[in-house]
Amino acid sequence: MRFTEIGQQLRQYRLESGLRAEEIAARLGVSRAALYRYEKGEVIKLDTIKRLAELLKISPLSLLGIGVEYISRAAGYFERVRVLEETTDQILQAFGPVSYLITSDLFDQCLAEIYADAADAAGSDRAAWRAQGEQVLAVLAARKRVYQQRRPSIIAIMTIASVRRFLELGVGGAMPMSERMRAQARTVAATECENIATIMETEPMGVQLGLMTGAEPNGNFKILRNRERAYLAINPFRLEAHPSAQTGVAMITGADEALLMHQKVAESHWREALKGASAAAKVRELVAAARSGG
Repeated sequence: MRFTEIGQQLRQYRLESGLRAEEIAARLGVSRAALYRYEKGEVIKLDTIKRLAELLKISPLSLLGIGVEYISRAAGYFERVRVLEETTDQILQAFGPVSYLITSDLFDQCLAEIYADAADAAGSDRAAWRAQGEQVLAVLAARKRVYQQRRPSIIAIMTIASVRRFLELGVGGAMPMSERMRAQARTVAATECENIATIMETEPMGVQLGLMTGAEPNGNFKILRNRERAYLAINPFRLEAHPSAQTGVAMITGADEALLMHQKVAESHWREALKGASAAAKVRELVAAARSGG
């Protein structure tokens, strides 16, 4: 058994459950220090794994990383992806307007301001909204740090419809915001799309971007690979909405059949996608149309 992976799963599920480490440790009959050692990858007994799975209401197979992981909170999903990205060599993303890891600091700054404004407007739920937004932003920042250190290759397939929507609504998507904030969100979105066009045109090592011209597929997914394993992640949580305002269930699996089917879908769309200078020209055309109000 890969105890490091079990520890990663344990940490992710602890965050997902909303339980404090002390609560989990007490219910398992172990010390908090032992719980943290398990999370760091120390050997954990099978009967402890069984009790932990029962406590968190998950399958022991999921805790062992064998089954399908189901995650119902945005922060839990992004944290799990962060852990996977620590050992990932290649990321295949399909579909959507941008690949978060290659966005600029302006994107993060704008998103943080939008999340903060949304929390302030949440009334009595302000504190909870702020806490969840800050948690997600912290995990996202950690993901970018990991990417900068490891530089896994990225293959991302974007769609014209999602890019057009990104430019129309801006960072933060359909979240309510002031006219000033909406204008800023659109400006940052246009800047991100210009950066995307530059990447498409220059084709830097380790980053490949394609643009679909056909109908937008149903749902987004990503495949994360390293030398030993691959994972499929299907995510309903979007950065365009505040984490507290989203409901859904993300799924992560290493099942061969699921990986093969999604890989085939991605390869088919990649072959047909615009790339290089032609893709860059189309993205710039969309940016120009958005700025002119067309």
